Amino acid sequence: MKKFMKWLGLAVAGLALLTAAPHVVRADTWSQPVATIGSSLTADQKSGTLSTLQNAAGVNNASQLTVNGATLVKYLNPSGSTFTESSGVWSSALVQKTDNGGINVKIVPYNGTNNITTITADQYRNAALTAGVSNANLYITSAVRIDGSGALAGVYAAFAQNGENLNNQQINAAQQEVNTLSSITQANKDKDGYSDKQLNNAVAGAKQQMASQSNNGQQTLSQNQIGNIVDSQLKQNNLTTIINNNQRQLIINLLVNVQKAGSLKNNDFKAQAGKLADSIQNSAKGLFDKLNKSLNTEENRNFLQKIWDGIVSFFNGIAQWIQSLIK
Repeated sequence: MKKFMKWLGLAVAGLALLTAAPHVVRADTWSQPVATIGSSLTADQKSGTLSTLQNAAGVNNASQLTVNGATLVKYLNPSGSTFTESSGVWSSALVQKTDNGGINVKIVPYNGTNNITTITADQYRNAALTAGVSNANLYITSAVRIDGSGALAGVYAAFAQNGENLNNQQINAAQQEVNTLSSITQANKDKDGYSDKQLNNAVAGAKQQMASQSNNGQQTLSQNQIGNIVDSQLKQNNLTTIINNNQRQLIINLLVNVQKAGSLKNNDFKAQAGKLADSIQNSAKGLFDKLNKSLNTEENRNFLQKIWDGIVSFFNGIAQWIQSLIK
């Protein structure tokens, strides 16, 4: 009986310790989504922004985080931006952490109008991947026309609020990436055969390929190796004749920075890059089916042309040999 009472006492003590211990919430299972609201919005706009974001995400319990000039200075200035603590912020985001599914971004119209003027949904996704984000739904909106940088700074701040301080070097690389891809899209937006989806699919594919070839960042790829990967992805996305040499070098440079920042070493980077590329292709299936068909036709034509050239060369050789005999 004494032995039983002793074990019972130990069990009760153990149970007391377990119930008294603080509950630890894992970073990948946030208790609630976070809405990052631009500080320059009016009271009505803040209310409208929160409703717009929550309705898009299908939630009504988002915690709120104010994004102001100091947030921009902290997250965006190290990559070359020149914000001040008095800078205005209008674009806003809602961050919903998930267990799987990759990085998904939806730019949500505000009162029926898309006011994000510069950064595209796929550019947000590629930047988030480089910064170290994984498995998250991001909803972006703005009550006024603006480039959308404030929303991206808000995403980084939301992760920090939930105990996931993203690597500063990766955030810097992500911001440089946004600037590069935005400038390339602006320069080519009116060209036939070009779309922002092709460019971002090429970059996501390059990231996946880099992670694979570097053994998840364990080996350092040379600039020439990264250049070959870029060329392969530009070809697959039918951009070889559209992206000029300067833009090609800018893409190589941004991917060199992604490697230097350590993004490839993230355990889930390769898988997230693959999910991103698949999602971009699925979102514009008609476009990429057409590209694949075009590429396959060109490759088949080149293959058949090589065979035909070989046959012609063979018979030309026989003809020349016969002529030499006659002479």
